[in-house]
Amino acid sequence: MEQRFIDLFDEFTHGGMDRRDFMARLASAAGGMSAAFALLPRLENDYRKTAVVASDDERVQSAHVTYPGASGDVRAYLATPSAAGRHPAVIVIHENRGLNPHIEDVARRAAVAGFWALAPDALSPEGGTPDDTDEARARMSRLDPETTARDFVAAVSFADAHEATTGKAGCVGFCWGGAMANQLAVRAPALDAAVAFYGRQPAAADVPKIRAALLLHYAGLDERINAGIAEYEAALTAAGVRYELHMYEGVNHAFHNDTSPTRYNEAAATLAWERTVAFFRRELA
Repeated sequence: MEQRFIDLFDEFTHGGMDRRDFMARLASAAGGMSAAFALLPRLENDYRKTAVVASDDERVQSAHVTYPGASGDVRAYLATPSAAGRHPAVIVIHENRGLNPHIEDVARRAAVAGFWALAPDALSPEGGTPDDTDEARARMSRLDPETTARDFVAAVSFADAHEATTGKAGCVGFCWGGAMANQLAVRAPALDAAVAFYGRQPAAADVPKIRAALLLHYAGLDERINAGIAEYEAALTAAGVRYELHMYEGVNHAFHNDTSPTRYNEAAATLAWERTVAFFRRELA
């Protein structure tokens, strides 16, 4: 698929464009509304795709739970290894579509790797994540940023204190969740490790507050997010923060999301996840 169509879809999903304007612009670029509708299934996420780790996989125990947050009770998906014992905790942070089947699958992948994985639903104050992705994005835009960040800080505290964890906690976030992972590194001094997939960077002035080790994954074609890398690296270096940064050339924003038929890149996603698991095993040991 031509990059201009992917870039337009990225602008739609992240820039506040409504669906009517997006379809009009896609039709104009593609040569007609029929062509636009033909392109749409290749651009939008398809959550009917088979999960990497099935919900009934015997290696994992999973359930929806709640924990106390700044906004009230926060709904979350909890996936844990079936093997007995205590496990390091990983907070899995969703994209700007809320807690959906893909993110629950990622939490199960983390559990298979040996982690107690909690995926909070940022849209809990809005009644939870709806099935309609446009509505989910609209609800995300209505969230209070400060309260939402405190809900995720509370997830770290919940994980640290849980009887099934070792007291070590990390987080991994994607897109909107990548930005939140960076914010957790700033806001949660108890956090031991943070992984951000193509996430917006925190303010340089906040970087000295970071105590966690960082692993940063970026997509080579993601100009919108990559514009902030140089300033972030300079601030991390100046503050003495331990970090690793990997740039995956030739791939798009959301390259890890295998429900995105056009932007997903299997090779980059596999490598980035392998690096993530190895990072957590080292930093949360």
